[in-house]
Amino acid sequence: MKVIFRTMFASLALFLVATVLAVNASAQCGVSDGKTTSASSPVERAAPLLAADKIATLQSERFDSIFAPWIVGFWRVNFIITTPTGEDVVIDAGFAQWHADGTEIMNSSKPPATSNFCLGVWERTALFTYKLNHFAISSTLNGDMVGIANIREDVTLNKSGNSYTGTFSIDQFDTKGNNIMHVAGKVVATRITVDTKPAELF
Repeated sequence: MKVIFRTMFASLALFLVATVLAVNASAQCGVSDGKTTSASSPVERAAPLLAADKIATLQSERFDSIFAPWIVGFWRVNFIITTPTGEDVVIDAGFAQWHADGTEIMNSSKPPATSNFCLGVWERTALFTYKLNHFAISSTLNGDMVGIANIREDVTLNKSGNSYTGTFSIDQFDTKGNNIMHVAGKVVATRITVDTKPAELF
């Protein structure tokens, strides 16, 4: 009797295991009844893509955290235009600071009465290249308002990180927003350090 009971119990156990496996296989491979999400559902297929986007974002942020700050610092800046005769002329020179928070400030050699400070924002566009967009409020020497001046730069750091070159444009607007002047040329800058001497700035 004990042998028969054990045999029947073992047979019942095998039947139950087989039934469970069959149900699971049906749930995973059969037609969905809409109540469960199969492994091939749009949500699960999208999950790896969402993860990849997140990873790409984190990698980009990490890349910026490494390379973007290279432009940060104190610079001696010269704005140069080429005359119709082919001569390079410095039309403005000054000191600029590029800050780690993506802002910038420049003190130019313009007469202070004309408003010689301008404020800007910048971002990295490639490994060693950056673009800058900054504004100033221009006045005449008598203190009369002229309007907003917009200065844009696209610059590239050299491999040492101690200088950059690029292009600039200046657009002067009147108080009604009319563009009354456009100038474009090249910009050249040298990094100023704690060891920089005045003679090196000329």
